[in-house]
Amino acid sequence: MTGPDPVWAPGSFLSLIGDDEREQLLALGTTRRLPPGRQMLVEGRLDAHVEIIRQGHVKVSTSVGGMPQLLAIRLPGDLVGELAAFNGGGRSATVTTCGEVVSTVIHQLEFLDFIGHNPNVAAQVTVTVGRRLRWANERRSEFSAFPVHVRLARVLSEIAASCGEAIGDGLLIGVELSQTELATLVGAREDTVQRGLRTLRRLALLRTGYKRIVVLDVPGLRALADEAEWR
Repeated sequence: MTGPDPVWAPGSFLSLIGDDEREQLLALGTTRRLPPGRQMLVEGRLDAHVEIIRQGHVKVSTSVGGMPQLLAIRLPGDLVGELAAFNGGGRSATVTTCGEVVSTVIHQLEFLDFIGHNPNVAAQVTVTVGRRLRWANERRSEFSAFPVHVRLARVLSEIAASCGEAIGDGLLIGVELSQTELATLVGAREDTVQRGLRTLRRLALLRTGYKRIVVLDVPGLRALADEAEWR
């Protein structure tokens, strides 16, 4: 790969480690460029390498009853595949590219050896896993605490902050999200999500199209989420 890397997403794994550690870790792997819609990691497979997202975004999903369920979105600087590297029990989720993605593939033994000799990097892997668990727990706790339009506001404000692209009248979320995927993220039925999106549109907070969401009022969307939290 030529040219400089982009700025890593705030809070991503690569943003948490030092420049020398980052350079040494990336040098262990092979960097590849992937087209949109490519499965980088596949749930159930027994491979155990890790990948580090250097450019682009990916979706993390799992299959429930034969239907894909969106779990999370990963950003530049994020580490994926670390659980299989640690426990060797097969992939717990599928990771699929959203648009073109550049990633670095690091073999399991080289990754584990590196973090074994670099305590700070090992600590930041632990921090990364802990943050993801906390995020998942927060989403589950919201399922019964807030109405669906508030849950949507909370999730979409976070996604817009991490992968939003400024356009003329708002912030375009840079990852295509179907209503089915949004329903998974907020723990609601798809028809309930449709009503929740209508509410946010009526409040002039969003504009939506097919798998396209533009946040028209970022502070207003965040304020709706924050106000509900303090009730």
